[in-house]
Amino acid sequence: MLTINEIFHSIQGESTAAGRPCVFVRLTACDLRCRWCDTPYAFHEGRKMSLDEVVAAVEAYACPLVEITGGEPLLQEDVYPLMERLIAAGRTVLLETGGHRPLDRVPRDVIRIIDVKCPASGEAGRTAWPNLEALRPGDQVKFVIQDRVDYEYARDVLQRYDLARRCEAALFSPVHGVLDPRELAAWVLADALPVRVQLQVHKYIWDAETRGV
Repeated sequence: MLTINEIFHSIQGESTAAGRPCVFVRLTACDLRCRWCDTPYAFHEGRKMSLDEVVAAVEAYACPLVEITGGEPLLQEDVYPLMERLIAAGRTVLLETGGHRPLDRVPRDVIRIIDVKCPASGEAGRTAWPNLEALRPGDQVKFVIQDRVDYEYARDVLQRYDLARRCEAALFSPVHGVLDPRELAAWVLADALPVRVQLQVHKYIWDAETRGV
């Protein structure tokens, strides 16, 4: 049994899959409180659904790409069999996680997107660094950057863990509506960083406060 906040079909706004149609399965609950969190409604809102019900809801969209997100999806034990069932059904599965929970039980075929928290989030001290030491080639590491301090923090982590070589992509994303993307792009270009500057595509297609997209 899982507590599900929402299941919806939209355009993937982030990661190397940005722009692709995707089914999102948002699980309820999070043990972090990032200052710039854009889904605080997922902290508590949700309803109980069986694995069969969740899989059926995903399959109703006939979409090959699925993202498991939250909240923090790894707080719920049944997320692991859910990922296994979606992989077995032939779906490409993305998992977006805050990076503070162990990742060793995530099925091997799942693409793990690890959201490393920068200082302005208020949760930088929660990162489980062994997760970055055990990256798989298909993994992606995401940094949401509010200011220059965050940028320099992300740059240090990028270099310390050799992320450009050890995972598919390092994603530098400005806090929407706070850091001008042009400023972040200028920093990345000046330092010649091997990263992707990432914008949240869905917030440009729809209003940033729109739910279910």
